[in-house]
Amino acid sequence: MPRPTKHHPERGDARARLLDAAQATILAKGFAAASVEDLCQAAAVTKGSYFHHFKTKEALGVAAAEHWTETTSAFFAAAPYHAPDDPLDRLLAYVAFRKSIISGELSEFSCLVGTMVQEVYATSPAIRDACGASILGHAATLEADIGAAMKERSISGGWTAESLARHTQTVIQGAFVLAKAGDDPALARESLDHLDRYIRLLFNCPDTEEVLA
Repeated sequence: MPRPTKHHPERGDARARLLDAAQATILAKGFAAASVEDLCQAAAVTKGSYFHHFKTKEALGVAAAEHWTETTSAFFAAAPYHAPDDPLDRLLAYVAFRKSIISGELSEFSCLVGTMVQEVYATSPAIRDACGASILGHAATLEADIGAAMKERSISGGWTAESLARHTQTVIQGAFVLAKAGDDPALARESLDHLDRYIRLLFNCPDTEEVLA
């Protein structure tokens, strides 16, 4: 998921500033490397204020995942891919939108919850579950359009709307990992192009370029 528009709380809102700082720092350095000192400095708060709001680093991680979920949910709800009338067009527009926002530094377009869960899935069930709820919850927002597209086109097989919705997130999260491994955002965009082709094949929908050829 992309980094949502940065929240600018009032100066006294230390908790919100810490969550913003956690988001930026974890995306740039990872969860383990994001020290209390780093977060306090980035948020311009004292350690006392930090521990007032978050008794443990795990508590911060859970709150950061929940904050990410809230802000990105609003971001995607307002995105233009919902506009087409046809449900398959909406799904393909979603993939195109996800590709379009892969730009800038790696930390600017990669996913906070995907980054955290790769680090802590075996050591922090609480953070893992918060990250899982975020990723799977976002996948679920695609299920209605996939199901409607399947019904309209009489598509059936050994897969479901739910499984394809989850697969889109598998590709997207994997694309972020590959972009990090190769230090090249183009690798992530390439993966989204393949996802578009895969969905078109599932729905017997030719690529636009093939139609025009």
